Amino acid sequence: MNKKVAFYTLGCKLNFSESSAIGRQFNDAGFDTVSFTDKADVYLINTCSVTDHADKKCRKVVKEALKHSPNAYIAIVGCYAQLKPQEISEIPGVDIVLGAAEKFRIIEYISDLTKQEKTQVYNQDISETRDFIPSYSIGDRTRTFLKVQDGCDYTCSFCTIPLARGSSRSETIENVFQQANEIASSGVKEIVLTGVNLGDFGIRNGQRVDKFFDLVKALDQVEGIDRIRISSIEPNLLSNEIIKFVSSSGKFVPHFHIPLQSGSNKILGLMRRRYKRELYADRIQEIKRLMPDCCIGVDVIVGFPGETRDDFIETYNFLNGLDVSYLHVFTYSERENTDAVKMRGSVPGSQRADRSKMLHILSEKKRRAFYESQLGKMAEVLFEADHKNGFMHGFSRNYVKVKAPYDPLMINEMRWVRLESIAADGDMEISELAESFVH
Repeated sequence: MNKKVAFYTLGCKLNFSESSAIGRQFNDAGFDTVSFTDKADVYLINTCSVTDHADKKCRKVVKEALKHSPNAYIAIVGCYAQLKPQEISEIPGVDIVLGAAEKFRIIEYISDLTKQEKTQVYNQDISETRDFIPSYSIGDRTRTFLKVQDGCDYTCSFCTIPLARGSSRSETIENVFQQANEIASSGVKEIVLTGVNLGDFGIRNGQRVDKFFDLVKALDQVEGIDRIRISSIEPNLLSNEIIKFVSSSGKFVPHFHIPLQSGSNKILGLMRRRYKRELYADRIQEIKRLMPDCCIGVDVIVGFPGETRDDFIETYNFLNGLDVSYLHVFTYSERENTDAVKMRGSVPGSQRADRSKMLHILSEKKRRAFYESQLGKMAEVLFEADHKNGFMHGFSRNYVKVKAPYDPLMINEMRWVRLESIAADGDMEISELAESFVH
């Protein structure tokens, strides 16, 4: 019988695309992919360093894996593995830790699955990680996360991502186009473009050879894909020409996720962000001018060093006045080897928590208001395979989450629906389903 491998992925869409690509390497090597709760021979845990308590989460997942399969071989990869390999090597049961460059050669490292007394660590300096390794997720959902860019040349004072993933580098437009065609042939209907700094697409071997806008125009010509969604993109890199192109595209959907981090120019300066709040507001205004129903998500950090109560209120009022649809709220946490950790004006934990709670409440209000603005409208929804309590879910082009009675024939199908009411759980309820809809 073939050996079995199971995966657990923490963090961003990029990690999911890479886990899927590594999974295909295992399949090519003769492994069968099984559920994490099945008894596997190998468990691969793809870690994240952005969110809090990376060590605690990693330990918990390792412990859970060994509960299902006590003699399993445990491999740890991802951003946390690049930043803290020795720390991970001390977790009981971990057999191998692979850094950013090594994780895509994992099959070479685990030919022998015999558990050793000492954890093996393969982790070269991040400055040596220069190659772009393509990846995309497939087979586990109706949307595919397609990685087109990796690494980051920005030096935001709070961020460890450049230390974990290296400098900015990209795939060629030709290769991305080919990968999109491969995805289309698999029956997937939606591609989500992902990267560490997606808008910085176009750098190869340290030289800029393309622009993200060039990629957008090329992918608009891919046949067999109904939707392309742009994941998180920096406001200074989301140009008006991209916004205008998306507004007239039948393939790129009206949904943007644009990190803000703070609505205070003082704090943006301390963070070393490459824009001011005025530019951010201009981008939102232009999007809404061309696409009134566009869904806009925002990343924001609370409790950054030096953030006074007045600075936070400035951020709150700025966000409250923006025509955005939801917030992703992050509570600042200290990270080793960042400039922010040395800054004065540390915000007490209780104040960070209070500010986070205020923005989470604001996010719910924003999301509710956006959903209410869509009531009564017809929307084309792509239904997914998940189902709970007799219902299945899907997303409209502008990222409204709808629920409908479970029907296996609707999985990975596009249906026109009327957005009728908002359920108690916050999802949109629908009143009708149609194969097609004429405006």
